[in-house]
Amino acid sequence: MSNKSIKKTKKLLSPGHNACAGCGELLAARIVAEALGPNIIIANSTGCSEVTTTAYPTSAWGMPWIHSLFENSPAVASGIFYAIKQKSKNVTRSTLRVPRVIAQGGDGATFDIGFGLLSGMWERNDDVIYICYDNEAYANTGYQASGATPWGANVSTAPAGKGKTLDAIGSHLRKKDMIAIALAHGLNYVAMTTIGYPDDITQKIKKAMILKGPSYIQILTSCVPGWKIESNMTIKLGKLAAQTGLYPIIEFEKGKLINKMKIPQPQIKVEEYLKPQGRFAHLFKSPQGQEQIKIIQEIANENIERYQLA
Repeated sequence: MSNKSIKKTKKLLSPGHNACAGCGELLAARIVAEALGPNIIIANSTGCSEVTTTAYPTSAWGMPWIHSLFENSPAVASGIFYAIKQKSKNVTRSTLRVPRVIAQGGDGATFDIGFGLLSGMWERNDDVIYICYDNEAYANTGYQASGATPWGANVSTAPAGKGKTLDAIGSHLRKKDMIAIALAHGLNYVAMTTIGYPDDITQKIKKAMILKGPSYIQILTSCVPGWKIESNMTIKLGKLAAQTGLYPIIEFEKGKLINKMKIPQPQIKVEEYLKPQGRFAHLFKSPQGQEQIKIIQEIANENIERYQLA
């Protein structure tokens, strides 16, 4: 094979990494990489997307990629952005191709550990696209609860029990609304989608690429061992999350809701999404669990009303 042919077939995120079969995060990351194209630089937080793709001395990434710490990919991305900006001022050649800067991480890095640095990047209005792969827990380190963990999920730091107290239901904290927080920072582009809709991921990434200023894209990505699901359920559950209203597919530009995916009618109940997942299995075994399912349905209904998805 010629060098020219090799260049044509080079993958921006190659197979052969260490992710679990059916991993929603790495499937999403490959879709994202292909949508971004090669003229980018990625700053990656610690997490599944980092440890599964860059086991020393190899890398699955086919573009410039850097990892520092769990919490600081926004700060690293900002540094890269300003370095490129300064270098571009000093270059007079019109052929200079200035790469876009991307920061990405899981929900632990985004909702919790790196939140302050992310907020600072947004406040400075840095021209960086931030992508959150949301598997709703610290999946890489034992599936501990994060700020993205949904109500009633059984996770290692909020395990389901047999008692009748609130502690027995699993997580009893509401998922942090990062979309509202991003909008409160005045971002030019904010969007949420799921791995159930690959074309929608592609469309949103390409939209962010052509807009100036900071963008935030949040993608629900299932975790096979953490969610306790079969490896072939990734796409189906991604679709059901959106179709039930639990994880709306929405798009904001300059603070205005410009696109949304309507839910099918008759409305699909949240049980259809919860039943296949082992992390919610305890909710179907007791009257107290049934009450929590009602609360989760109310959360979905609130989303449907808030974004007018029906």
